[in-house]
Amino acid sequence: MSEALWALGRGTGVVALALLTVSVVLGILTRSGRPAFGLPRFAVTLVHRNSALIGTVFVLIHIVSLLFDPYAQLTVVDFLVPFLGSYHPFWLGLGTVAVDLLIAIVATALLRRWIGQRTFRVVHWATYLLWPIALLHSFGTGTDAGNGLFILFAAVCVLTVVGSVLWRGSTAFALRGRADVDRRVDPSTIAADPTLKELR
Repeated sequence: MSEALWALGRGTGVVALALLTVSVVLGILTRSGRPAFGLPRFAVTLVHRNSALIGTVFVLIHIVSLLFDPYAQLTVVDFLVPFLGSYHPFWLGLGTVAVDLLIAIVATALLRRWIGQRTFRVVHWATYLLWPIALLHSFGTGTDAGNGLFILFAAVCVLTVVGSVLWRGSTAFALRGRADVDRRVDPSTIAADPTLKELR
C-alpha cells in the first residue's frame, strides 16, 4: 500500500507540473489578449484556466497521498509552513512555498469579483514565481530526479516556458500586436477620439 501511495504521489506531482507548465505558457502567450495556436481568444483562455484548475487538483492529490504515505511521514504543517519538515527540509520547503502561493492564487481567482481586477492581477503574477519553485522542488525531493525521462520532461517544460517568454518579449510579438491594433481601430474613430492614438 505504501508503495502505491508513493507512486501516486510521484505521478501526480509530475502531472501537476505538466499542467501548470501548460497554464503558464498559455498565460504568457495570451497576455496581450490576442489568439494563439489558431484558436480564438476565449478558447485559449478556457484551456489556460482549466489546465490550472486540473493541475491544482493533481497537486491536492499529490499532497494527500504523501500525507498518508508512511515512508514520507509528512504532516499538515509540512505543507503549510515552509522548511520545517524532517525529509529534505529545504527542498520540501520549496514545495510548501509553491503550495502556499497556489492557495493564494486560487483564492483570489475565486474572489475576483469582490477583490477587484487589480488585486487579482497582482497576486496572479505570483504564478511566475510558483512555477520555477515547483520545478526546483521536484528535482530536490523527487526520486525520479536522476531519471533520464524525467530530466527530458523537465527540459521540455523549461524550454517551453523560456521560449514563450522570449517570444512574448520579442520585436515580432510587439509588431504583430501593433498590426492587430491597427486592424481593429478604424482611422475615423481615432480622429474622433484622440486618446486612441496611444494604441498606435
